[in-house]
Amino acid sequence: MHGFRFIQHLNQTALLFPGQGSQVVGMGQAIAEAYPAAKAVFEEADAILGAPLSKLCFEGPGDELTDTINAQPALLVTSVALMRAIDEELGKQAGEQGGVGGPVYVAGHSLGEYTALVAAGALTFADAVRLVRERGRVMKAAGQKTPGLMAAVLGLDEEVIAQVCAEAAAGKGVAVVANDNCPGQIVISGDRPGMEAAMPALEAAGAKRVVPLAVSIASHSPLMAPAAEALTAAIEATPVHAPQTPIVANTTADLLTSAAAIRAELAAQLTGGVRWTDSIRRALADGMINFVEIGPGDVLGGMVRRIDRSANRLAVGDPAGVAAFVAWLQES
Repeated sequence: MHGFRFIQHLNQTALLFPGQGSQVVGMGQAIAEAYPAAKAVFEEADAILGAPLSKLCFEGPGDELTDTINAQPALLVTSVALMRAIDEELGKQAGEQGGVGGPVYVAGHSLGEYTALVAAGALTFADAVRLVRERGRVMKAAGQKTPGLMAAVLGLDEEVIAQVCAEAAAGKGVAVVANDNCPGQIVISGDRPGMEAAMPALEAAGAKRVVPLAVSIASHSPLMAPAAEALTAAIEATPVHAPQTPIVANTTADLLTSAAAIRAELAAQLTGGVRWTDSIRRALADGMINFVEIGPGDVLGGMVRRIDRSANRLAVGDPAGVAAFVAWLQES
């Protein structure tokens, strides 16, 4: 049985969960004040971590919230709190019984994949909180040992970017495609020598813009190999269950259907790229027509729009979003 009853009311819908970069001071505060079930999620996370994560989400400071070791559990907890709020709101409504019960997919961007696993019943909330805290810790440590850069490349195809990066960085360092977010928006990642060679080469190859990101960690690149090795031990020690809802994997855009596949995906994810365009196209090809982003902001919804303008999109990040989503559920 699903841990979130609202999922049973969905049909031809993909739930999307944001990753690092979507965090913002104040996230989750309104939902925790409006819904006791959401407040309980934050309280549970505080107890698991032995630290006031809720206060950091609600009040900041921003630089501390943005720190990888905090941003990752903060985003997971906020998204789960929103799902609990949806369930609570649905329980208040007369139309709670029944539901459409059609096909539902879940997917999360990078860190958001852990939230998707909670939504699908593959990870418990408590285990996910512990894992993402460890994920943030080992990623931060790897970044401190070998600082890196990331940059958004606008206006070039992934194949061209990958080739230019490989040629420009050869013998100098590392520069690889980290995220294929949507057509025209690719993120690259690597060490400073490789990236400093690749970025001007991409501009020379016709990129509209190459925008360095405000990070010092080369996520989804070979520089994260030490982090992946450390995280694998934590993943192996964590109970993982077969998902009750199909999950589209970041690194392959295939469906994860077993605990073994999930463990392999989470280990590969740190050094492998996020194939978000292919993930959304997979969901579309399998009949998903509605895409609901659950978490702060609407970055993923914007990417979906770039991938397929005909897809229906909804962002659920606050009490108004919860109310709109529940109203849509009841109309469906």
